[in-house]
Amino acid sequence: MGRADARRAQARESRRAPKSGGIRRLFTWKKLLGTFFGIVLLGMGAFGALYVYVDVPAANAMAERQSNVYQYSDGTVLARTGKGVNRQIVDLDEVPKKVQHAFVAAENKSFYDDEGVDLKGTTRALLNTVSGKGKQGGSTITQQYVKNFYLTQDPTVSRKLKELVISLKIDQEKSKDEILAGYINTAYYGRGASGIQAAAQAYYGIDAKDLDVSQGAYLASVLQAPSQYDWNSATDTGKKLVKERWAYTLRNMVEMKWLTESERAGLEFPVPQKPKPAQGMEGQAGYLVEAANKELDKQGVSAADRDAGGWTFTLTVDKKRQKALEKAVDDQLESKLDREGNKVDATVQAGATSVDPKSGKVVALYGGEDYIKHYISNATRQDYQPASTFKPLVLASALENESKTQDGSLIGLNTVYDGTSKRPVVGSDTPFAPQNQDDRSYGQVSVQKALNSSVNSVFAQMIVDVTPAAVKETALALGVPDKNFPERPAVTLGTMNASTWDMAGVYATLDNHGRKVTPHILQSAEHRDRTVNAEKPKREQVISRASADTVTKGLTGVVDAGSGGAANTPAYDAAAKTGTSEDNKSAWFAGYTPELTTVVALFGEGDGGRKQVSLTGTANSGRASGSGFPARIWADYTLGALGGGSGKTFDLQDVERGEVPAPPTPSGTPSEESTPSEKPSPSDRPSETPSETPSDTPSSSTPPSPPPSSTPSTQPPTSPEVPPQPGDDDGQPGERPGGNGLLGE
Repeated sequence: MGRADARRAQARESRRAPKSGGIRRLFTWKKLLGTFFGIVLLGMGAFGALYVYVDVPAANAMAERQSNVYQYSDGTVLARTGKGVNRQIVDLDEVPKKVQHAFVAAENKSFYDDEGVDLKGTTRALLNTVSGKGKQGGSTITQQYVKNFYLTQDPTVSRKLKELVISLKIDQEKSKDEILAGYINTAYYGRGASGIQAAAQAYYGIDAKDLDVSQGAYLASVLQAPSQYDWNSATDTGKKLVKERWAYTLRNMVEMKWLTESERAGLEFPVPQKPKPAQGMEGQAGYLVEAANKELDKQGVSAADRDAGGWTFTLTVDKKRQKALEKAVDDQLESKLDREGNKVDATVQAGATSVDPKSGKVVALYGGEDYIKHYISNATRQDYQPASTFKPLVLASALENESKTQDGSLIGLNTVYDGTSKRPVVGSDTPFAPQNQDDRSYGQVSVQKALNSSVNSVFAQMIVDVTPAAVKETALALGVPDKNFPERPAVTLGTMNASTWDMAGVYATLDNHGRKVTPHILQSAEHRDRTVNAEKPKREQVISRASADTVTKGLTGVVDAGSGGAANTPAYDAAAKTGTSEDNKSAWFAGYTPELTTVVALFGEGDGGRKQVSLTGTANSGRASGSGFPARIWADYTLGALGGGSGKTFDLQDVERGEVPAPPTPSGTPSEESTPSEKPSPSDRPSETPSETPSDTPSSSTPPSPPPSSTPSTQPPTSPEVPPQPGDDDGQPGERPGGNGLLGE
């Protein structure tokens, strides 16, 4: 091989061997930098396209869902209702400034200066999580708000990218205060509480506006791990961590000059209250909410409006008086019943309504044993008869119309009637001769005494003297509903239908000197976008003050010397009337003091509410009359509701005493009262004071002779009595002369 060939071979070998520095020439800094910027530009382009492509979505359904809050008159929570979310959105200006700063200090110190996204913080949070130091809020407040309000909690790349883009946009579109408000109102704090208002109630039993900085710092801290940091259920480690988080938050506040060193030094860790079960519809809450909702419907806040959530409904109900009423029913009735072992006790239902007689505000209401167990409200149901609690309205109509007896005497408290049991009424086209309670006859008796003893025969004649039509007109004006209310003499025994709510309004109107009182339970309804104040009921004078005050005077006699004796106490001035309906299916006590009007009733309810049954045998006590359990509940409650008593007395004016005819010439016919078995017992002495006793009326030891036959309203006719007729199917007495002895009181 020649030299030339050698050189050619060497050249070929040289070409086959790798060239020194080839890799360095391939990956030069210039090329690497170019590639990097190319990727960055590509990423920026992609992010820019994403920024344009991703719009700010509408809020997710859960973020805007709120509960409704029903409050007592003092602002304490009665119940929350809603679609599974305990949230009540509040404006940021309702949250103390230092509490606002506590959230920023805990989650995002740079919040007021950043642009909504903090990549450095996100990286730090990731490192802390990996190293076991716990979560430390890597996302900004804006990012967390976006995640809660617009997106979901899914830990996906696509969701995170959307979160970054939307956070940048939201930071441009909304103010920092709007973002902060959205964040603290949508965040979940544990204990079933979403939003700061619900959290403040759940952890400290107060509204967000009343939080102090220490409590605010705890709530801001608990957001990091609600289940782990809830002091009540936290482990020792959890308690240690949340205390450290609380201290960290306060240190940041000092650093940001939102808190001074001396203020920080004076703060103690605010241990939250023990958790309480979610307040729902159990117990009396459901009855109160139901009554409020009925009123809201009338005020224009529909069920659809309420279902949208976010309302705060303030009721007129006084929390202390409500508890006093519940306690009175428990002590005076429920504790004595054997609902499991006694068939009668199992049918007993109690209802009550208590009203401020000046304003009509319902201050307490008892709807039944438990709304969950018995959804029909015994306070507002109108399917039972108010019985003899209606009799004072017959007197009120007589006074208002200046009615006279058959013999021409002006009707008032001293007017004398014939109280003979089963006495046929005179002057009516419809025969009616009701039996008095226990078939007892009273002979000649004043209206006051007839009220005291609830003498059926007297008020049967009185309604004829006034006319049933005139009595109905007065009753409707006072507030009795027009339900099963015929214009017949029998309605004097309260055979129409009414509720304790209705009758509380009627008696409150009497208490209010004849100015109409309409019970209402709604004080206000507030929403972020709308406020509804309760419509003020009219206060027209439906009967004269003289008529109303005369009835009140008469009803004080019922308490002082009649069937209302359970309310007779020096602790307060009281006026009242008892009532027991046909077959003892309902028993009532309607009464009032100068400050409070309350109606209590018992109902015998069988077959799941589809049947009315007798109360006789309740708690093995025989006949359950209005003077029994209802009266005792009323007295117990009233004493508690008035704080042990009251010095206020009735201010009565122009009380109508009525007229009494001159004593008739004695005839050969002995009076009904002369029969030994019918002679009044000492307990039945007239209750009138000397000034009220007619000067011409003989003393109780010498029964008066009956008036001449020309005065039929005070003497039984000599014609035979109409034979008894069967009552109506629903147990009303109908138009018949007799009865079963269970009407009246």
